[in-house]
Amino acid sequence: MQARMKNPAFVLADAMKGVGSLIKAINQGGLPQELQEIVGLRASQINGCSACVHSHTQNLVKAGADSERIATVAAWREAPFFTDAERAALNLTEAVTRIADRSDEAVSDALWDEVADHFDEQELSALILVIGVTNMFNRINATIKEPAGTVWG
Repeated sequence: MQARMKNPAFVLADAMKGVGSLIKAINQGGLPQELQEIVGLRASQINGCSACVHSHTQNLVKAGADSERIATVAAWREAPFFTDAERAALNLTEAVTRIADRSDEAVSDALWDEVADHFDEQELSALILVIGVTNMFNRINATIKEPAGTVWG
């Protein structure tokens, strides 16, 4: 399998600078790296982005994440391997990623309150940005048919 073209974030140099700035800000937000990867994995599963599913899974493996947690991200509601904070983050991830599937508000006040109970403003900012950046790359990769296992750059 081969992508239709090189990733636009690398074709347009200023785009990658912007992405790099976002990632730097996310990493300063205090959100644990493992949670960033779990959230990225879940959004990527929903969007069917094989390149990002592969990348987030590999990052979790390299970081020493428990294999049961990695294997059950797609079924997190029924899996006992996630904390209440992680469940809130995954719930937010699904709501934001599936905005078009909702006829009411994308993120209910109840969900917002649940997430805000677990994360301070900086962590919540990082979480929202992780979800947004992941969704952006999922859509780019779906458009160019980026295959799993791609090394970017």
